[in-house]
Amino acid sequence: MSENTWNGKSFALDPTFTDSRHPVHVQHMRMALEEAQTAADEDEVPVGVVIVSPERGVIASAHNQREQLQDPTAHAEMIALTQAAKSLGSWRLERCLIYVTLEPCPMCAGGIVQARLPYVIYGATDRKAGACHTLYQITNDSRLNHRCQVIGGVLPEECAGILSRFFAAKRAMGKK
Repeated sequence: MSENTWNGKSFALDPTFTDSRHPVHVQHMRMALEEAQTAADEDEVPVGVVIVSPERGVIASAHNQREQLQDPTAHAEMIALTQAAKSLGSWRLERCLIYVTLEPCPMCAGGIVQARLPYVIYGATDRKAGACHTLYQITNDSRLNHRCQVIGGVLPEECAGILSRFFAAKRAMGKK
């Protein structure tokens, strides 16, 4: 991973880069939260993603669109992976970082592994479908051909809060 750099510094050589409070992570998670808010405004489960190329900056941003597209695979991560691949002209996202407000599910974690992303940075854990730390560790499974370094807990209260408010509003509407 030493070829991966941010502002001229190697990720591997910067010991603070794996800290969930690193300013780069906070900045990009805020962007992902903006995408999550867009999802909520569209009555979609509020999950947002940005994919960043250290050389080119943000190359993809997306939010859940399962309801709008009537597509079970239209998770924010899957949409952003497609956008990033088109932006780079390659499915290999070997020098990119993905920021997602909620720990990726098995489908999305699999897509991230297949795209060769070296880093997955997420906000809130997902007790029901988390596939990076919580239920499964797909992104770190040594049986797979590629693994990602995972950094969890970036702005976790904000990331969990947008989901909690969304589902509380859904439950309240169901009672009316």
